[in-house]
Amino acid sequence: MTNYCNAPLNAQARLGIERFNRGEYWLAHAGLEDAWRDEDTPVGTLYKGILQVAVVFYHASQQNYQGAIKMYGRSQKWLKNWPAICCGIDVAHLRADLDIAIAKIKELGEENLADFDNYPKIIYEEEVPE
Repeated sequence: MTNYCNAPLNAQARLGIERFNRGEYWLAHAGLEDAWRDEDTPVGTLYKGILQVAVVFYHASQQNYQGAIKMYGRSQKWLKNWPAICCGIDVAHLRADLDIAIAKIKELGEENLADFDNYPKIIYEEEVPE
């Protein structure tokens, strides 16, 4: 998978990440879904994992505790085997931020999810050095 990580970030994935970083999680999902479906390399599964992270935070923002927990579990399958940096995306940082956020969501529980405010940003580079 590492060789694929040297490729530039897909334009739709970049759009999805930009939307994610603005807190537009449902729109981020749409851009990342396009990137995942259009990608013909294993990097598509990375985009799928990031898409599912967007859905985690969409559910959290809608106070849907069960949805956030469920999508966190699904996202792990797609994010766990990637190197720390892939296509300029800091995957390691995203995984760490997601683990911190889901711990906070679990701590708050369903009844206090409206108090959740630990929405991370995805760190990425515009260009991947060759």
